Amino acid sequence: MSKNFNFWFLSSFLISLIVIIPILTVFSSFFENTSNYFDILKKTFLFEYTFNSLILLISVLTFTFLIGTGSAYLVSFYQFPLSNFFKWALILSFAVPPYIYAYSLTAFFENYGTAFTILKNLFGEANYNKHIPKFDGMLGSILSLSFSLFGYVYILTRASFLYQSQNLIDLGKNLGFSNFKSFYSVILPSARPAIVAGLSLVAMETLAEFGAVDFFSINTLTTGIYNSWIAFDDLAFANQLSFFLLLFIFALFLLENLSRKKAKYHFNSRGGFKQKKKLKLSNNKSFFAFLFCFLIFFLSFLFPLGQMLYWTIKFPENLIGLNASTLFFNTLYLVILSSSILIIFSLISNYGNRVSKNKILNILSTLSISGYAIPGVILAIAFITFIVWIDENMIQSIGFLSVKKIFIGSIFGLVIVYFIRFYSLAFNGIKSGYEKINIYVDESAYLLGYSKRKTFMNIHVPFLRNSLLFVSILVSLEIIRELPIALILRPFNFETFATTAYISASEDLLEAAAVPSLFLIVIAAIFIMITSKYILRDTND
Repeated sequence: MSKNFNFWFLSSFLISLIVIIPILTVFSSFFENTSNYFDILKKTFLFEYTFNSLILLISVLTFTFLIGTGSAYLVSFYQFPLSNFFKWALILSFAVPPYIYAYSLTAFFENYGTAFTILKNLFGEANYNKHIPKFDGMLGSILSLSFSLFGYVYILTRASFLYQSQNLIDLGKNLGFSNFKSFYSVILPSARPAIVAGLSLVAMETLAEFGAVDFFSINTLTTGIYNSWIAFDDLAFANQLSFFLLLFIFALFLLENLSRKKAKYHFNSRGGFKQKKKLKLSNNKSFFAFLFCFLIFFLSFLFPLGQMLYWTIKFPENLIGLNASTLFFNTLYLVILSSSILIIFSLISNYGNRVSKNKILNILSTLSISGYAIPGVILAIAFITFIVWIDENMIQSIGFLSVKKIFIGSIFGLVIVYFIRFYSLAFNGIKSGYEKINIYVDESAYLLGYSKRKTFMNIHVPFLRNSLLFVSILVSLEIIRELPIALILRPFNFETFATTAYISASEDLLEAAAVPSLFLIVIAAIFIMITSKYILRDTND
């Protein structure tokens, strides 16, 4: 019994420790000496990095709140043309990463771009460029991030709206409130925890974004971290910038957790819960509700998809010249390998926590799942910092060959950082499934002579099958979209759809970036549609 306990405890402890190492590396590197780049940056661009990050954050949070809660409210409380279609179609925005949305925005509105071509074909030759708005710089970054990330707010807010009691809605009517006043006085406050949780995720993703802001040449803390390492080869200062960004992100992470603790979700019960009924809109109200949802769906998904498809058809040589099969197998290889490792170790860690019931292990597990809140560029650089320190201070000092080549610029290192980055998703997804397994099931298995290993393999794993499928799809989607980790740690000449699209766009070859971007959008959309049955569980429709 003790031997089994030690195995599961040690396994869970070591997994959590491995995941937490990059976080500790960032904090420990804060006290290292840096190059002259720090003094130069402090006198020049550091304020700009911080100011741009804050402007971007505030703008994206405002925009995602408006479109996320607005669309969630309409599809949750009203019936109008295609309302059942929009309830799942709006989550397809997740298939378009911000950096690909940025490419689409630029390609459409640039001089002699798609908008110019459309106007020329409709109205003949003229100088349309001076009339076509330009969405670049900060505005382009805000739009790209907002339309790519509002889905976090939409999904969580819709889930909260779905389980709001009809009693709350009737209360507003009895007080003589209009529909709009009921919305902001009764419905919106009751959904506050879900909205704050969604906005916290948007905030973390916004601060972590690299591809879109780099494409629009907006200097933020994340691009500063990347440039500190790439351009100035200053890992210590990159980690110091990471430290400041990490503190801010952890503040948001803490805010999200506090919000969840205060959340109160309403479910059907005999205690007076009254199932809400959707109101059927008619005439102008029905049209405007449809128009609002359609515009969001069009701008967030159809627009970037259409732009990438247009460039692909217009320049078929880019499709012919792209080694799509290699990129697909590289991407699939990373997805299968990384998600398999994540699933296996997250299962072991969850079961270790379940059987050991150790407070230290629970604290360590809680810290380890904060990895998802850390930008990929920070994790990659922290991982490199740790490997370099191990190599210089421990490996070479005792006469062994350098191990940097094993971990840096290799599939092995890339998968490890993917593991750290997305461990939170896998761990929490499996944990939610475990919470449905009563502890008496384990005790009954032990009474029947099952060991802990047999209980785990023969009872828990089959029961968690749906949770494992959901987690694997969710993790796969994130790996397909992830850019900075792959850019920094991938082996030489090893490309994915994401890195190929970024490299083409960074060389100002948007037409060439369209083909890998289109593949990425389509593959991600397929994963999302498979996942949607878990996300959109709905008893009202």
